Amino acid sequence: MSHLFLRRLALRALAAMALLAAAPAFAQTPAVAPPPEPPATVKVTLTTSEGPIVLELQKDKAPITTANFLRYVDQKRYDGATFYRASKTPNAPELGLIQGGVQNDPARVLKPIAHEPTTRTGLSHTDGAISMGRFDPGSATSDFFIVLGDMTYMDANPALPGDNLGFAVFGKVVDGMDTVRKILAAPTSATKGEGVMKGEILAQPVKIITARRAG
Repeated sequence: MSHLFLRRLALRALAAMALLAAAPAFAQTPAVAPPPEPPATVKVTLTTSEGPIVLELQKDKAPITTANFLRYVDQKRYDGATFYRASKTPNAPELGLIQGGVQNDPARVLKPIAHEPTTRTGLSHTDGAISMGRFDPGSATSDFFIVLGDMTYMDANPALPGDNLGFAVFGKVVDGMDTVRKILAAPTSATKGEGVMKGEILAQPVKIITARRAG
């Protein structure tokens, strides 16, 4: 047997041993995990003088409205604002809405945002929903309201004449509805307010101490 043949056998054996030695290391290499999906919702805690209210905002379904609300939260523009309105349903005072915000305070209000109707978002004014106050579509800034009871007549309805775009729901209360009910039940002034708000302005507004992202 020639020296050349023996040398080739030795080289092949060394190559096989190298492959066997490398195989376990290759098998143990951890797979690269895909990046986690961003959460579809974000929670915000409103700490009020009557107790906390925890909101779950739908940033996937109502991205424009949610982003606007979070700007006010992250810039602490809601700190020191108030819930100032309690609109009770006639003959059912446990139902209605409470409204809060900075009330066009020039030092804190931001530019209006585009309107996101419920026909686009798939959301609705059901019990605990949070929605944006507005005049014309695209005029919403800071002021928002929370409904107690189902008020789906506030949803967009293309079958209606005139301004049929409704209000922009962008989340719901997931904890603290007892606080919401307490604010709705608070006394209102018979003389304060104009138009539809006449008699619905709280005699003593409820202070929003802080508004912060939760978790």
